[in-house]
Amino acid sequence: MIDLLVVGGGPAGLATAIHAARAGLDVAVAEPRPGPVDKACGEGLMPGAVRALAELGVPLGGRPLRGIRYVDARHEAEAHFRAEPGRGVRRTELHAALAARAARLGVPVVPLRVDGVRQGPDGVHAGGLAARYLAAADGLHSPIRRSLGLSGPPAPAPGRYGLRRHFAVPPWTDCVEVHWSARAEAYVTPVGPDLVGVALLTRDRAPFDRQLAAFPALAARLPAVAATPTRGAGPLRQPVRARVLGRVLLVGDAAGYVDALTGEGVLLAVRGAAELVRCVRAGRPEAYERAWRTMSRRHRALTALLLRARGTPGLGPRIVPAAARFPALFTAVVNQLA
Repeated sequence: MIDLLVVGGGPAGLATAIHAARAGLDVAVAEPRPGPVDKACGEGLMPGAVRALAELGVPLGGRPLRGIRYVDARHEAEAHFRAEPGRGVRRTELHAALAARAARLGVPVVPLRVDGVRQGPDGVHAGGLAARYLAAADGLHSPIRRSLGLSGPPAPAPGRYGLRRHFAVPPWTDCVEVHWSARAEAYVTPVGPDLVGVALLTRDRAPFDRQLAAFPALAARLPAVAATPTRGAGPLRQPVRARVLGRVLLVGDAAGYVDALTGEGVLLAVRGAAELVRCVRAGRPEAYERAWRTMSRRHRALTALLLRARGTPGLGPRIVPAAARFPALFTAVVNQLA
């Protein structure tokens, strides 16, 4: 029986495995998909995420990010990170770097799909494997979370969705550039010398090209043909009743999600992984719930506040003008998130 079985080999699962191996735990990852796992991700890492990954010994390529720029039809506002830059990194490159670090630590990745979990007083059985604890890192719509009854009530419709493509064009900015329209945002992230990612966050169920048409200035900068196909995800808001049930603990997007508006998904995944391993190593899985809530409180509050303003007719259109009018306040908020 191993100490920890991690179900899901994305960034959250691999970060959990790396933390566990560094803590001296016997850990394995169950992931049926071969090679780097891609998803509809904005690919901009905040400085805190860059720092957390460096502390895990995970080197990053990509492009340095100096800050965040908000843009609408009439206004621009730019805030720079005070301490250190962020990083624009292709999701597949981030996954490969995490996988390589886990491999160097001797973490086995088993090509196994886990469909059910059976708990006993001394351990967990899943996919023919036995472990003292199980970390469910199986994504936004976590099957393990649903099977254990840990999902919260459905979010009110319409939910927010994410769509992403890449375009072969030299980056024109060293910031994450957020374009705002009446019903959506477009996040432009430099990820290579001749490549940018464009992620759309919207409540409208429509194809990428139709959504992009709401941002004519951005669309004019992009080639007519994308370099990668569209990837989608959603609905983004995923309420969770609890992150612990017996010896099963949820981490990453599986542990609950508010919105991608503030771009902190990877940072929360790495920090959540550290808290999970700390609680497992101490033999106190029940302490993880409070640790997760404490760790994520600032993020959840700021994201919910910004999302509520975004969805309020009298406030949403004023976000970018306010950021432009009060640059010091905008910079302070960005650095709180950073």
